[in-house]
Amino acid sequence: MPTVLLTAFKPYGTWPENASWLAMVELTRQMPATPRITTRLYPVDFDAARDMLARDLEEDYDVALHMGQAPGSSGIALEAIGINVGGTTDQPPETLRPLSDDGPVAYRSQLPLARWASRLREAGIPASVSYHAGTYLCNATLYWSHHLVQQMNLKTKSGFIHLPLDATQTTGESRDLPSLPAATVARALRLVLEELV
Repeated sequence: MPTVLLTAFKPYGTWPENASWLAMVELTRQMPATPRITTRLYPVDFDAARDMLARDLEEDYDVALHMGQAPGSSGIALEAIGINVGGTTDQPPETLRPLSDDGPVAYRSQLPLARWASRLREAGIPASVSYHAGTYLCNATLYWSHHLVQQMNLKTKSGFIHLPLDATQTTGESRDLPSLPAATVARALRLVLEELV
């Protein structure tokens, strides 16, 4: 049976919840029997998240799927590329630093993202393949996941899924922000997980 590491992030900034965690909680209400899934909640902190990820990947899962929220996004984005650059979203570009001094410029996910995106759209769930995960912790997690797997000579294939805000997160916002209910995102995750079996 395939093994999967599924990760989400804690809240950060002005957000008291994180859409990735809300989706994971919803998924666990009706967890698929297969594949065998291990869930983790990561802090929004570069050093702590990397340390947790390194420990988790030692289990040599078949697949590591990481999730994070993308405020303003109207659909699920399957991230194809993690780049060797990290920093905060408001940091001047010239102050961004490499995530790994000995790592390549980028890693590309070997997971069938285009097929997954197509399946989700066929199910009525907005989804696409994205080729830039930004420079914050979501990108860092995707990059590190690949780099650590390579360093430890593991079989794990890694991917990152950016999620729109959960519908409950937009209540009371003065801005008009797109969202998807956690139940819809959990259905999308089940469809992706079915593809791994």
